[in-house]
Amino acid sequence: MSVPTPERHGRLSRLHKISAATGAAAVGVTAIAFSVVPGQKDSGNDTAGSEPAAQAIALQTAADSPATQKAGIDAQTTAADGRARASAEKAARKKAEARAKARQEAAEQAKKAERERQRKQAASRSAERAASPSGSPKQIARQIIGSEKQFQCFSNIVERESGWDVHAQNPSGAYGLVQALPGSKMASAGPDWRNSAATQIKWGLGYMKDRYGSPCGAWSFWQANNWY
Repeated sequence: MSVPTPERHGRLSRLHKISAATGAAAVGVTAIAFSVVPGQKDSGNDTAGSEPAAQAIALQTAADSPATQKAGIDAQTTAADGRARASAEKAARKKAEARAKARQEAAEQAKKAERERQRKQAASRSAERAASPSGSPKQIARQIIGSEKQFQCFSNIVERESGWDVHAQNPSGAYGLVQALPGSKMASAGPDWRNSAATQIKWGLGYMKDRYGSPCGAWSFWQANNWY
């Protein structure tokens, strides 16, 4: 048996180290191959990942069930009924408001028409009294003249001229309540001037208005001159 030289001994030592390293690497690769096999998943990770998918499937199944679909339809129907009811109530309120407004306007129109009717009726009665006055000569004069102030002025003159005597006659030819001169002038107011207080008053009132502006104007002149 030969004794290895130092040089040979060094080469053998390096070969042993390389062989040991190669074996260790092979063991590591084998371990890795067994621990991670292509296409194989960790059982724990696979379980955790499958939970969301299972939940989604369960939710979809519940959503597709007849009971869920019916509940959705019922909810939509209820909402539609609510909207229709609200719309109908709104329309009913508007209709009621329109009816109330129409009734109010009709009532106002009726009041206005009644006031106008009363006004026309009063005017008609006044015209009738003026056209066909009745009563004593003084009452007839009040009806024809209308204004109490103008009537008082007219009355002051007639009281002094004739004392309200329809047939009062002056030697000068003046005649009647207002002592028209001549009395026949009053025929312009009516053919019954000799006996009608209304005809004499109408003529005398027209004369006072034409010459003095009003019975009160004539009365002012009479007070200053004792005639008019």
